[in-house]
Amino acid sequence: MKIAIVGTGYVGLVTGTCFAEVGMDVTCVDIDQRKIDNLHKGILPIYEPGLDEMVKRNVDKKRLHFSTSLKDSIQDAEVVFIAVGTPPDEDGSADLKYVLAVASSVGEHMQHPLVIVTKSTVPVTTAEKVRNALAEQLAKRGSKLDFYVASNPEFLKEGAAIEDFMKPDRIVVGVDRPEAEELMRKLYKPFLMNGHPIYFMDIPSAEMTKYAANAMLATKISFMNDIANLCEIMGADVNMVRKGIGSDARIGTKFIYPGVGYGGSCFPKDVKALIKTAKENKYDMRILNAVENVNESQKEVLFDKVNKHFNGNLNGKKFALWGLSFKPKTDDMREAPSLVIIEKLLKAGASVVAYDPVAMNEAKHTLKDTIEYAMDMYDTLNGADALLIVTEWPEFRVPDFDEVSKRLKQKALFDGRNIFDPQDMKKIGYSYYCIGVKTN
Repeated sequence: MKIAIVGTGYVGLVTGTCFAEVGMDVTCVDIDQRKIDNLHKGILPIYEPGLDEMVKRNVDKKRLHFSTSLKDSIQDAEVVFIAVGTPPDEDGSADLKYVLAVASSVGEHMQHPLVIVTKSTVPVTTAEKVRNALAEQLAKRGSKLDFYVASNPEFLKEGAAIEDFMKPDRIVVGVDRPEAEELMRKLYKPFLMNGHPIYFMDIPSAEMTKYAANAMLATKISFMNDIANLCEIMGADVNMVRKGIGSDARIGTKFIYPGVGYGGSCFPKDVKALIKTAKENKYDMRILNAVENVNESQKEVLFDKVNKHFNGNLNGKKFALWGLSFKPKTDDMREAPSLVIIEKLLKAGASVVAYDPVAMNEAKHTLKDTIEYAMDMYDTLNGADALLIVTEWPEFRVPDFDEVSKRLKQKALFDGRNIFDPQDMKKIGYSYYCIGVKTN
């Protein structure tokens, strides 16, 4: 089965590579010539554990191809996936110009019936806009070719995307024609053979499912951060509370870890887009408005602890920062809490030396020379007034505290991910601050 994936970003490249892995003939298309040239050289535009090996394997087996020509790539395809970006507009709505540009281009060049699938995260009613863009181009050509539109939202976690695609919790497909369902069932047959569930539904429901899923997960995070802040005020330990509520099967243990807020390419953008969609339809998403407000303020909590510890005088102070990406196992810094924390430290007159196992290049691109960059986690500490932990990378979990203490000016540690035990830190003489536990 031949398919084309338009867009070689996170979703497009992972989707195309994983389909190739199960035997599909896949062409990934992008208008960025540099991206395509780099992919031909084995240089990927994103970091995702295991993806580079999988790309190389499938390129070598001639199942995975890269091209800048949409026209050529769809000539023998049965299914075309749209997996381009949907960045937020200034008002929070999803910008669909890239999605609709692809749809128009497909309509301009298609020579046989196709299933056109939106894989990008798009608001409800996007499929109709895609359908109209396709029909408009076909009409200009005087063509009566049939086509089918479908929605197939992705549920990939950065850092675990290959596992999520190859062993999905569920596959959601929105269709409105039996022909589209038949082709999509055929496409996903290798995954269904392993017992992974597929849910066919109407297209608006599929489009909404993606937003509802991300909004629910974002809600759990913000709720737990709100509880953590109250725990700290009241003298409760949020880590104990988390265990107490997580044992309830109706609540579960996932996404109830307190911290410095969520970031990344999905949750912030999708929460904003869902709020905007509701407003456009004269409905107020009261819970999601609160989720967004809590998350924005939570990104400032660690800075506030630092500022209070130093009595509001951070001018001339130097801070070591471990972790820049919004979560471990990715170099993605979009909406990362580290950006807010760094900005506030710099505005207060402090300097920052940072280290991240993967995101250093991305950080240099984003932050440029506003901060210093260390070669390893311990080099950040030299002469620093305190250490801030912002991303819970595994290598930060068991540091050599003798080495940390030797290099820091004073034993002050601000743990934005609660990876250490407050009592252990007290025993070794640290002024230790974390989230949701009253420690000092």
